[in-house]
Amino acid sequence: MMNLTVVLFERLGLLLVIAFVLTRSPGFRSLLYNEFSFKMAGIHACVFGLFGIAGTLTGVVIGNDFTVVNEFVWNVKEDQMVVSSSLVAIVIAGLLGGPAVGLGAGIIAGTHLFFLGGIGFVANSLVNPLTGLLAGFTARFFSQERVISPIKALFIGIFPPILLMHLLLIFDSQDRTMIELINVIGLPVVLSNSIAIAIFTAMVAIVLREQENEAAFATRQALTIAEEALPFLKEESFQNKAEGIADLLYARLKLAAVTVTDEKEVMAHKGLGGDHHKIGNQLTTQISRQALVSKEILVAYSQAEIQCTHKNCPLEAVIIIPILEAQQTIGLIKLYFRKPQHIRPVELMLAEGLGQLIANQLKTIKAERLELHTRDAELSNLQAQINPHFLFNTLHMIAALFRKDPEKARHITVQLAQFMRFNLKLVSTQLVPLEKETEHVKAYIEIIQTRFTSRLQIHFIQPDGISHLLIPPSSIQPLVENSVRHGLEYVSEEGRIDVRMERAGERIKISVRDNGQGFPNHILLQAGETVLAEKQHGGTGLYNVNQRLINLLGKEARLHVRNLPEGGSEVYFTIPYREH
Repeated sequence: MMNLTVVLFERLGLLLVIAFVLTRSPGFRSLLYNEFSFKMAGIHACVFGLFGIAGTLTGVVIGNDFTVVNEFVWNVKEDQMVVSSSLVAIVIAGLLGGPAVGLGAGIIAGTHLFFLGGIGFVANSLVNPLTGLLAGFTARFFSQERVISPIKALFIGIFPPILLMHLLLIFDSQDRTMIELINVIGLPVVLSNSIAIAIFTAMVAIVLREQENEAAFATRQALTIAEEALPFLKEESFQNKAEGIADLLYARLKLAAVTVTDEKEVMAHKGLGGDHHKIGNQLTTQISRQALVSKEILVAYSQAEIQCTHKNCPLEAVIIIPILEAQQTIGLIKLYFRKPQHIRPVELMLAEGLGQLIANQLKTIKAERLELHTRDAELSNLQAQINPHFLFNTLHMIAALFRKDPEKARHITVQLAQFMRFNLKLVSTQLVPLEKETEHVKAYIEIIQTRFTSRLQIHFIQPDGISHLLIPPSSIQPLVENSVRHGLEYVSEEGRIDVRMERAGERIKISVRDNGQGFPNHILLQAGETVLAEKQHGGTGLYNVNQRLINLLGKEARLHVRNLPEGGSEVYFTIPYREH
């Protein structure tokens, strides 16, 4: 028994070496991440089935006199019995791939055992598919775990050999020799199989951690580089972009060389080969052209693929990363290596992540610039043409809001309706309650602030007890509009307008202040008094308001215009205060 145990462990050592190689295969990752497909299930079943056959070939043969044949199992005589290690592969197939992969691998390994023959060949053949199926169903109990722990695998691995012993007894229950054989092989098979399965799962866990650590390292490095590259990516000049990125990547990644190109020529090179990889060299190589067209990362593992014409070029491998902006290739980043062996999976993951992050950052930078230009253009347009375009712009804003914030869109629609309804009544009404006028102003303010939330803040301050006072309609709104159009014409950030109503003796002072540029001195004394020939600074709007105030409330209600010491301007007027 001791001799058999030693031999089984020796053969399992060879099997585990094969298993180690298997865990390094590219297709093994999809099995670890449960990426199921019928095609991959079939491939994995075949791979583990062949692995099971390898377990049989590296097993042992026991003669009817209980002697152990140390040769590899190529054929089995009728009076000999195969002690196979195929169950190790089949259990792993079921635990990692589920019932389908376990059953498929078991059928392949079992078929091989069936044709080998020997004592107990039926039991040996059946135990493999049954084990694969049962291991697959067992794995579902541990579906929350990425890989079953070695301790659990150790206990799971005890049961397949026990199942084999039972099948041997079922099919050969009358054979006294079989009972003696089971007594000889039972404990060694249980021990060797369970320990081998536990070791295999530990190997799988190590591989998984290695992959995750590599991916995490590549991700962290790519994020760090992308963040540090942001100032260079914001440069207007592509030459400055290229030089900054080349210096950064060369310093961070410790590469043999880094080249950054545009669509036609080399814009920057850092590292080895600088004597012939020069700025201004045209992109003539096939792989560079292919990367520009395909927009995919390409890898060259030889100088022949790189197509460098310099005889003693020290660069033998390269990863080419397209620089994408708005789905167009605007350049290439070339990461050069001295030897092809230096390109590991972690370098490929890093290159892929770096390409995506740079593309996303360029997209974000372009969107920010477009948004900034759009906001500047909208504010400038509002300041210059708010009256003729006010309705159109508001309706357009409402249409956009319905996709993003329907509740806000409905609210602004109500404010616009109120604003327009008030304007329609201007001709028929000389005086309106201050309450109606403030509703009109607040509706206008809400519309304007919704359009320029991040650029303009309008504050409305009104004391209680004055809503009943009468005022010429549309007396306050044009003053606010004037501040928006002219006072804040050159203010693109932190614009502020204060609409304030306060008691001043027997009158109510209504003022509109802004923190803009103020009135030019040659206009300050004329504002509100005459219709200015210039279209700037609200000449017509202020004049119309002033005339209505004087005609309906007297000269004491006239407009007062002044520039503030701290900057900006104030336009105000007063109306009589009367109790209810």
